[in-house]
Amino acid sequence: MSYHVCLVCMGNICRSPMAEIVLRRTLAEHGLDRQVTVDSAGTDSWHQGGPIDERAGRTLAAHGYDGSAHRARQFESAWFGQADLVLAMDATNLRALRALAPPGAEVRLFRSFDPSAPENAEVPDPYYGGDEGFVQVLDMVRAASEGLAKHLAATLR
Repeated sequence: MSYHVCLVCMGNICRSPMAEIVLRRTLAEHGLDRQVTVDSAGTDSWHQGGPIDERAGRTLAAHGYDGSAHRARQFESAWFGQADLVLAMDATNLRALRALAPPGAEVRLFRSFDPSAPENAEVPDPYYGGDEGFVQVLDMVRAASEGLAKHLAATLR
């Protein structure tokens, strides 16, 4: 049986693909890559079919990750039937996802898995800022991925 996590931001070109790529590696490091599948999407369709944001890709590459294969896609409500856990990057996307979610769907903020993050912490959108915002997002994503991997290890074993 495979557990499925979907990471969601606005356009699926910055935060959620960064989180997807980092989480996949983190799960592999914890020996969970065969038990957990990870993907990402956006709540809007603006960038559908397009590549990862160039700055996000550069930031990932500078830290040993490869985002070149990513193609943006829009979250579809039918995916709730496939995903065990849907994680939003911020409160706006969390509200949009909860409006689509059927009863009992687990939808929460991604940073809720970072034990050092304050309650209701978000991954801020770096799109309109400089490169430093993407580095900050990477740091937040790494911390949340580590916490999520530990949570899943305890849950699935």
